[in-house]
Amino acid sequence: MRTILSILTLCILFSSCDYFETRKISSETFYDEELKTINWNDVDQYPVFKECEQISEKKEQQICFSEVLKNSLKRVASYSGIAVSREVNDTVWLKFDISETAQLSVKEIEMDSVTSQTFPLLKQALLDMTDSLQLIAPATKQGIPVRTAFSLPIVIETESL
Repeated sequence: MRTILSILTLCILFSSCDYFETRKISSETFYDEELKTINWNDVDQYPVFKECEQISEKKEQQICFSEVLKNSLKRVASYSGIAVSREVNDTVWLKFDISETAQLSVKEIEMDSVTSQTFPLLKQALLDMTDSLQLIAPATKQGIPVRTAFSLPIVIETESL
């Protein structure tokens, strides 16, 4: 009986050694696995305008970022004060980047030719608006400043006089 118990104990000891062995992984494998877990389409912190610098929660940062852009666009609309003779219903796309150093640059303004003819100063007004925006910090991802790209739709709806 004692022999059977000894043999059983030895079998358990030899088979359980695999459970105590630590598995080593290379730094490249760890890095690759970590890259797979990162959502590259989202940032941890949005770019920060001066008006938003006291906000720390991500959702509130996004709202503040959007509000500053919206208020700037309202100033452009009131600045232009153009009367039109026909109805316009169009969407202008403002595509811009914010660099790792918090520099905003317009990449493209997509506008229908009719809208461009109706509002000849609109493109320049949008460029002036983006030049006047003051960013104090870029977006970050895991604490690292990153470049972000935005496409902002601007809906233009007017009624004919």
